[in-house]
Amino acid sequence: MTSQDNTQPDRPVHGGIKPAELRALGLTPEEVLDFSASISPIGPPEGIMQAIAEVDLTAYPDPHCLELIEVLACHLSSNSDSGQTIDPGRLLFGNGSTEIIHLLARAYLPSSFENPRSEIGASALILTPTYGEYQGACLLQGALLSSLDAGPSPDFRWDLEAASELINSQAPQLVFLCNPNNPTGSYLEQKEVEALADAVGRGAGLLILDEAYVSFVEQPWDSLAILNRPNVVILRSMTKNYALTGLRAGYCIASEPVISRLAAYQPDWSVNGLAQAGVMAALADTDYLTRSRFEVARSKEFLIQRLKALDFEVPPSAANFLLARVGDAQSWRDQLAWKGMFVRDCTSFGLSEFIRIGIRCLPDCQRLMGTMEALARRGKVLT
Repeated sequence: MTSQDNTQPDRPVHGGIKPAELRALGLTPEEVLDFSASISPIGPPEGIMQAIAEVDLTAYPDPHCLELIEVLACHLSSNSDSGQTIDPGRLLFGNGSTEIIHLLARAYLPSSFENPRSEIGASALILTPTYGEYQGACLLQGALLSSLDAGPSPDFRWDLEAASELINSQAPQLVFLCNPNNPTGSYLEQKEVEALADAVGRGAGLLILDEAYVSFVEQPWDSLAILNRPNVVILRSMTKNYALTGLRAGYCIASEPVISRLAAYQPDWSVNGLAQAGVMAALADTDYLTRSRFEVARSKEFLIQRLKALDFEVPPSAANFLLARVGDAQSWRDQLAWKGMFVRDCTSFGLSEFIRIGIRCLPDCQRLMGTMEALARRGKVLT
């Protein structure tokens, strides 16, 4: 467990190709394959382009996303394995789920400027290694931040008894859990998450269950079943589900008091009209996620076999990405970039021997492995 106090944090590190780096490498976007971001490998659903082409660009978008929220509430309710009915009043859309992470920090971690921490005791607990925006959002509020690291590879399992003890002793306002976790791919079962939610509830905090990658889990449990606990907030990402990275859309499901509190901090028109129309078109494609999971499964199986054939450790992953223990992650990342293939160096997660590979379609994965095998044969990369 670690703690830190920093009101001027560095910006979190993200995947995705940066245009400035492409220029430095002498590459164009058309020449490269991006494995550093983890989104649906089959591209956006059909109908997206038509839907956004019909948006009136002279009109302000609905600041409350009313129609989109009604469509989503019906979609979630009809697809709930546990028979949960989601009322529209329990939903909030954001400019990606990352915006909602920052809204949570602003709403529940009063800044030291407005309310001195010595009086408020604003704090958060993050189960790490994980997505950097949790830490970034909390530190921007000047919160006291604690983390609980997962055990070593290949399992990357958290000591959940230790997590509950920390929650009981520190009573943090927010506890962040990514499930399945980024970048490890580990996936907690329902009873494990419920135990954490119960511990958080005893201290009157919120458990933030970030399910950005849950649509790619082959046999997920229905997390809507735990929304009977008013201290649970579920985050989900339409960006990753439907390959809509350019539109930016995510949402949360929570109790109505939590939704109202977050909405009070959200700027009007945060979710633009193109994003609202695009997400509604995506939800109308009811077979899309099944097709996406199929492509993820076959590409993942191929990658695991070929990576292990190179003697790389590949921890189990329930998500649409894999970790590979390659030795010098930065060296592998840089050498692959020169070849026009971008993977995620996991040093920023504290995993300097690992790269993260987002699952793309099978032909792209075949190209990646051909390049990695050639580099390994030539001894071009440190291991």
